[in-house]
Amino acid sequence: MNGRVLVTGGCGFVGSNLAIKLKTDYPALEIVVLDNLKRRGSELNLPRLKELGIAFVHGDIRNKEDFDEVGEIDILLEAAAEPSVLAGINSTPDYVLNSNLVGTINCLNFALKNKAKFIFLSTSRIYPIHNLNKISYTESATRFEIDETQTLPGVGPNGIAENFDLNGARSFYGTSKLASELLIQEYVEFYGLKAVINRCGVITGPWQMGKIDQGVVVLWLAKHYWKNNLSYIGFGGEGKQVRDILHITDLYELIKLELLDIDHFSGQIFNVGGGKEISVSLQELTAICEEVTGNKIEISQVAENRSADIPIYITDNTKITNHCGWKPQIGPKEILSDVFEWLKNNEESVKKLLS
Repeated sequence: MNGRVLVTGGCGFVGSNLAIKLKTDYPALEIVVLDNLKRRGSELNLPRLKELGIAFVHGDIRNKEDFDEVGEIDILLEAAAEPSVLAGINSTPDYVLNSNLVGTINCLNFALKNKAKFIFLSTSRIYPIHNLNKISYTESATRFEIDETQTLPGVGPNGIAENFDLNGARSFYGTSKLASELLIQEYVEFYGLKAVINRCGVITGPWQMGKIDQGVVVLWLAKHYWKNNLSYIGFGGEGKQVRDILHITDLYELIKLELLDIDHFSGQIFNVGGGKEISVSLQELTAICEEVTGNKIEISQVAENRSADIPIYITDNTKITNHCGWKPQIGPKEILSDVFEWLKNNEESVKKLLS
């Protein structure tokens, strides 16, 4: 692989890791990252990028003139976003809509101008909340499980597929990403843009500055690491809600396949996540954190649900696996162990953000 790459949101968790892994595997690539450094902790990635010779442009995808500093490109990885599902719900939605929709439009136009390959990181949150809450599930000792039999299309024992019903409200975050998906399809159809859409579930791994509304896996381990308290919130307060989790390295392996053969993927939408095999409930996540850190902490119970909460989401990876053979390889304990080693090695710089 050669050429010039722009990674938007390139100082964030996903963007920085993708940029670094690409540069490590393909040293001849010239990589530029663009980031507004709004999220706390993103500045910690600057030395990591600089060490590999990855250029940094301090800019914002909402401002199309900021792209002028980037220069010509061959690839655009659109990893910039306001990623909180709660964004705009209890405040103005201006930032989330401008970043996730207007920003994507600016990225699309810049990619089109350069005839660049376009990889878009969307989200499982494009699926409506009320529909996800209609999924039939049973309750085991430690988790919720999707029933074998469902009345809704696009859901089964393997999880949620791409044909799940999109009719309904989903959060401003999810709506802005879905609107971007629709526009990308127009650019592919009418402008000939080479682009692929990945609807990602919970992505995690080292260098994620986790918060309760985004990056909860890292936050959960960090709270155990520094012996702080947590809460099981919603669905009776028992911690049985389930998500599949995807290590950033597994995501990178898919992105690499897409870049190496964009024609095989262009115009497609894929659900991308850990799948049923790499899923955990909060209870199970707690048990792994206790095992990895050796610490046990107090976890309170809050029975009431929060806005936009769902009991279970598992990615059905059938389409992407059948399309190219990709499957995630890194399991929950290995993911948490990887995060633990990162915390140990960077304790001083990340403690204020994660403890």
